[in-house]
Amino acid sequence: MMNKLFLILLLYSAISCKKEELKSEVILKKEIRNSYVIPEGKSIRIDTTLLTSFNDKTLFDFYKSTEYETVWQSDEKRKIILEELLKSDEEGLNPEDYKVKKLLEFEKKSATLDTIDLAKYDVLLTSSLEKYISNLTNGILNPRKLYKNWDLKENYIDLNETVTHLLKSDSLASKIEQLKPGHIVYKRLKKALKLIQSFPKYNFKNLKITGRISPNDTNPSIIDIKKRLIYWKDLKPKDTLTPVYEEETVMALKRFQNRHGLAPDEIIRETTIALLNFSKEQRIHQIIVNLERWKWYPKEMGKEYVIINIPDYRLTLVKDKDTLRTHRVIVGRAKRKTPILSSKLTQVVFNPTWTVPPTILREDVIPAILKSKSYLTTSNIKIYDSDGRIVSPYEWQLSQAKSYRYVQTPGTFNSLGMVKIIFPNRFSVYLHDTNHRDYFDKIDRSLSSGCVRVDNPLELTEYLLNDPVNWNFEKITTTLQSEKTKFVKIKKDVSFHLLYWTAWSENDKLIFRDDIYNLDVDLYKKLRN
Repeated sequence: MMNKLFLILLLYSAISCKKEELKSEVILKKEIRNSYVIPEGKSIRIDTTLLTSFNDKTLFDFYKSTEYETVWQSDEKRKIILEELLKSDEEGLNPEDYKVKKLLEFEKKSATLDTIDLAKYDVLLTSSLEKYISNLTNGILNPRKLYKNWDLKENYIDLNETVTHLLKSDSLASKIEQLKPGHIVYKRLKKALKLIQSFPKYNFKNLKITGRISPNDTNPSIIDIKKRLIYWKDLKPKDTLTPVYEEETVMALKRFQNRHGLAPDEIIRETTIALLNFSKEQRIHQIIVNLERWKWYPKEMGKEYVIINIPDYRLTLVKDKDTLRTHRVIVGRAKRKTPILSSKLTQVVFNPTWTVPPTILREDVIPAILKSKSYLTTSNIKIYDSDGRIVSPYEWQLSQAKSYRYVQTPGTFNSLGMVKIIFPNRFSVYLHDTNHRDYFDKIDRSLSSGCVRVDNPLELTEYLLNDPVNWNFEKITTTLQSEKTKFVKIKKDVSFHLLYWTAWSENDKLIFRDDIYNLDVDLYKKLRN
């Protein structure tokens, strides 16, 4: 009997331990914020009216967790935080936003401050640090409030929990460094900012030319063009400058054009002059807004991911931080912008049909039908009414036009080409082939209605399906020749990111792209408002 009782008690004890272990693992965010923080060193009591004056609930909750005691008694930790705030401009941020001047005044007198000012210093330091952490991890502005077609999840961070971890850390500087975006593009943007800030001040006047300048031409504007190319380090400095567009300047111009995404064609046109007229300050602003954008983007892109830079018209596939392949792309024009989002690649459609979306129907298809109903036949578009019945082009009526469904049948003439790659999103956009492959040779490839057309999509598709037996290139070709629509699931875990950035650096060279959606100038104004 005693043995049985002992076993029951032992079993009950084991079950109770498991329940207790499970409970201890589930830590609510509210509990984290209110968890007790033990200040190091001799702390000072903080009057709650001081905290109330900041009108910041997060800050108030933090000091509630310290039982209203100061926490930054360590000279070393204060120094690290102040140094970090002072160099916040390296992240594209403004040190003035973190009350650095006032904090430095407090620090200079820290040994002689009375208890009231020590409390003020402590609270202001925490407030500035939390604001800095928030700006580092989420940016200053919220893109979801700025743009209708930006669908990015917020990089949530618990500020009080983070500050508590920093407070307890023996490696405060490295922990703060880990909060910064770690993607290579962000690091290259920081490098770009450092590079351009090393350029001297200048007061160049805007260049103007009429017509075009070809190699070996003599033109008075060439001297000023050479000065600009020397300034941007595309042309080596010279003792004397002539108005002749000679070979050395041709090569320098090609380097300049290449850095700005233009075709390096030797000819000086208005487009090149417009880029030469960008000032140092304008380029600094451009880099700063791109640093802000990269704070909005996902901190973890995925082990394997496809990333598209819209202004660069380029798709890149990355695995384990190595670039495996790149493809040229065509993106939405300014009136029909490609959205910014993150998703997963889920499905491939061979020989896709194309259902005409509302905007294209309203702005393109209906006007084309009104000109000639033969448009529907030549475009291989079938019309369906609400009952799924096929409507003859000759039965088509303008009054009913928007109630019909317009579907283009599969084939080489199809607007989506031979293949479509799907990723879940609320904008109904996707990657696809095109029946206008000559468009990939254009420099300005903002030509689509929002979806992204991919050059050589079958090579990308074969890689994504990752099935050498069932979906090798030969099997894909056979499927396409059948002209029957086929859906195939992508089994690989591949993240997908449609993003927008117009500046970075490569090998100590500044790289810029045309701001095709005109977002940079407005964003900078909002950042520095």
